[in-house]
Amino acid sequence: MYTFLGITLVLALLLTINATATMASAGFGRLCKSLLRKCSARTRAEIVFVMRIGPPVLALVAIAAFMIPSYLAYEPHTTDESVSWKLGALATLSAIGVGLAIWRGIRSWLATRSLLRDWLAASTRIELEAIHVPTYVLDHSFPIIAVVGAFRPQLFIANDVLESLSEEELAAAIAHEYGHLVARDNFKRSVMRVSRAALLLIPCGRSLDRAWSEASESAADEYAAQQSSFVALNLASALVRIARMIPTGQRQVIPASVSAFLAGDDTPGVKVRVRRLVELAATDPSQLVSNASIVRFVPWFVLVFAIVLSVTIESRPHVLATVHNFVEEVVAVLS
Repeated sequence: MYTFLGITLVLALLLTINATATMASAGFGRLCKSLLRKCSARTRAEIVFVMRIGPPVLALVAIAAFMIPSYLAYEPHTTDESVSWKLGALATLSAIGVGLAIWRGIRSWLATRSLLRDWLAASTRIELEAIHVPTYVLDHSFPIIAVVGAFRPQLFIANDVLESLSEEELAAAIAHEYGHLVARDNFKRSVMRVSRAALLLIPCGRSLDRAWSEASESAADEYAAQQSSFVALNLASALVRIARMIPTGQRQVIPASVSAFLAGDDTPGVKVRVRRLVELAATDPSQLVSNASIVRFVPWFVLVFAIVLSVTIESRPHVLATVHNFVEEVVAVLS
């Protein structure tokens, strides 16, 4: 019963802390929406990403640094406490969520590997000066420009796209994808999808997911537009041209570790991006530089500081004793 109770508590608290912190983070994000809009898109994407993955990270730290050590130090091995149906149901829900998160990660990896194998078989390697990752021309019916892979990215361009875009439009579209590469957006997207699965059916953090997706696309657009106003206009032209090439109502289903220029008939999104690119073209490129690195790394500093602080204070006996008493109260409430 000692081991079973400990595992049950770990799972229950993992879901509870993660869900509570994610709801608080999503609420804070909504309150700060107007403030975030004043930041550059890249800064906004970085902040939202930390707000999204911070809760599960803090939940894991809380379990590893406080709950488990306090349980091992203060819970008697001959405990007569039992697992109530409430606590058991919460732990079961958490276990299913963790299992789904692991499965989603494995499934995404398998889907990416399968997609990469199929695309490589239907493509030809080319060399482009604008980008320094392996690049391929793909024989595909969908107008694809996509970066595949979170750690060893490869760029694929559909043959129809290569033939339809002008040299300037293609260079602008590649500059956009390079913006995703620099920001490691494929890896970040994969992490967020896995962490979302851990919450199971609790609709926490979806607003942050959408906010990050919008900010990351805007950041990649801004990255390209920083080169010149002509690049911004060529990128807008490429967006419109490729959007018109997409068969009505069709979407290209892609894994999390794939960044696609356009994944489907997303006309409202295209209109917003084109309008924004036209605005950027009218702006002095020197004014488009993202916020200072120190601003982008503030949320990372806060997250790391919280982790270091937790590890520092968890070794104090009175802290672990307090945590154990709190866990005992939780067990009593759920009994």
